[in-house]
Order: sequence, then C-alpha cells, then structure tokens
Amino acid sequence: MERQGLLKRLRAGAKAMAAGVLALAFAVNAAHADNYPSRPITIVTPFAAGSVTDATARVIAKYLSDALKQTVIVQNKAGAGGMIAAETVARAAPDGYTLLLTTNSTHSAAPGLFKQVPYDPIKGFTPIARIGSFPSVITANNQAPFKTIQELVAYAKEHPNKVSYGYGNSTGEVAGETLKHRTGIQMVRVPYRSVPPGITDLVAGQIQVLVPDTNTALPQIKADRMRPLAVLTMKRSPLLPNVPTLSETVMPGFDLLAWAGIFGPANLPDDVVNKIAPQIHAALQSTEIKERFTKSGIEIYWGDTPTFKAFVVEELKKWTSMINEAGIQPE
Repeated sequence: MERQGLLKRLRAGAKAMAAGVLALAFAVNAAHADNYPSRPITIVTPFAAGSVTDATARVIAKYLSDALKQTVIVQNKAGAGGMIAAETVARAAPDGYTLLLTTNSTHSAAPGLFKQVPYDPIKGFTPIARIGSFPSVITANNQAPFKTIQELVAYAKEHPNKVSYGYGNSTGEVAGETLKHRTGIQMVRVPYRSVPPGITDLVAGQIQVLVPDTNTALPQIKADRMRPLAVLTMKRSPLLPNVPTLSETVMPGFDLLAWAGIFGPANLPDDVVNKIAPQIHAALQSTEIKERFTKSGIEIYWGDTPTFKAFVVEELKKWTSMINEAGIQPE
C-alpha cells in the first residue's frame, strides 16, 4: 500500500511538472509575441544589388521597419542559383530575425537544375506571404544581326552555336533552354550570378542575347541600349506593348512568370508569422508601393500564408516539369 501511494505521488508530481513546463512554454510564446521584434531583422535575398529581387526587398524592408518600429536590414547573398541565400535562412534560428525574400529560383527551379540542393524547399521553410511576380523579356544587343525573335531563330539555325545568350536567374535559363529545345536551334548559354552584370555584358557586346526580368532591363531598353525581342508571358506587357510574346511568335502556348515571396526558417512561431504577414499585406495595399511596383514592371500579388504554402508546392511540380521538357541536365 505504501509503495502504491508513493507511485501515485510520483505520477501526480510528474503531471504537475508537465503542466508547469507547458504553462512556461505558453508564457514564453506569449512574451515572444509581445516583444517581437526586439532587435534588428535581416531579410536575405538571393541576388545582387540592382536586381529586381533586391529592389523589392528594400521596399518591403523600409515598410516593415516603419511598421514594426525596428531596423530591417537587406543582405545580398548571390550565387549558386540562389541556394546560398536559401541555405542561410534554412539553417537560421526560427525566431523571426532572419527572413528570406526569394523567387521561384530557390524554391521551384533549384531541385530540377542542381543535383544537390542543401535544403528542402518545402519542409525547410515557413511560407509567410507571396508578394508578386516578375515578368521577363528576351533582349538582344543592338548590333546583333537580328531584330525580331523570328530573325534570332532563323539566324541561330544558320549559325549553330554562334549566338551566346546570358541569364542571371532560373527564369532566364529555363526560357533560353526551352527556346532551343522547341525551335531546334543551338546557342551557347552564359550564366551570371545576377541579371545586372549580364546587362552590362549585353550592352558591351560580350553576349548577343540576354533573358532579364523586365524591371532590371527597362531603363536600358528605354535608353535604346538593348533591343527587346519577346516577352515570356502569354499576354503582352503593358510596359512593352509593342513587343510580341513568345507564344504568338515562335513558341505557341509558352507562358512563364517568375514569382516572389517571403519565407522564414522551418518551425517559425505563428505569432511571428501573424505579425509579419499583415504588415506585408498592408504594404502591398499602400498607394506608394503600388505605384512604385507598377512603374517598375512588378506585378503585385498578395497570397496569405496558407495560400502561399499550397502555391509553392504546385510551382515546384510545374517548374520541374518545364525543366525536364527543356532537357536541362542538373549540374
């Protein structure tokens, strides 16, 4: 009887301790919710300064800094198709102080483009919000012997591997390789860590073709320093209304649009997500940001956490299929 009484007291003590630990956990989470953010937040981006991703990150960072009353820093970690930046955030503490503003490059395309990806694009992150899309355009050097996308295809067929095309992200690579695959042409691909250095080389005549995002290329196009040949989306761009689509010219049905969103590391607390996501939503609704993004060719697209999570899963399937169709071999 005495032994049974001791066991009962031990069980009761264990239950009390478990309840105390649970209560402490709730208290810590509540305190975290009340105090976050209590120190600077870093938004890591996978592309260099001057890229559309960098520009978007800096606009969002400024708004979050004002809204959360805390410093928000943008850190560029370019290279390896964005995987360096993504891995940095995947390995960070899930406390809300290290976030990732990225694109389809790291979460949709990387698993199909690289043999070894140092993170799981689905399980390794907490999706916070989708924020927009980045249309892209095929461009040419002004001295190139072709002025339209049809002329590019014809020239490349007559001169195999005499045309070099550059890209600074997965969208450019997939578009370029799909163009080669569907039209039967041969071009030499030239990878860049980001789009801006590719534009520099295109204007200088180091390469003949580049597939940049419209935002980054637009100033040079307007200055008549590079020639737009075709946009990648099914519909023409309102910023380049006279530029045809690939679908209406040499690749019927082709439609490719890069997306952007914000993630945290896996297991990011709900209270952190619930503080960041509404502020991003408010930022995208502000007149100032709407005007800035629209003028830059960035299409605003708000997607809350559950919607964005499902979207990332579907986009991974879509991009993997497109990469396979293009015949791209993982590096």
